[in-house]
Amino acid sequence: MKVKNADMSGTSFTDVRLTGATFRDVDLSGAVLDNCNLSGWKAENVNLSKTRINNANLTGVAITDSMIGGMTIDGISVMDMLNAYRAASS
Repeated sequence: MKVKNADMSGTSFTDVRLTGATFRDVDLSGAVLDNCNLSGWKAENVNLSKTRINNANLTGVAITDSMIGGMTIDGISVMDMLNAYRAASS
């Protein structure tokens, strides 16, 4: 199935399999992802601002060239973690 130029704001997906799905130039801002397996997921040019990810499998996730201001993991600022890592590595 191919979906293009669609406004699916407010849509709810429950017990859905998206294995192998491709998301390009997608706005997922404010999305809530609960109990998700995101292992091997690849997203490019995707807006994830204010997205909440809870109880997810993030195995193998890599984040590069991204704006991370205000991003937290278990309530800890990712920017603070990166700064601490960089300071310890120099």
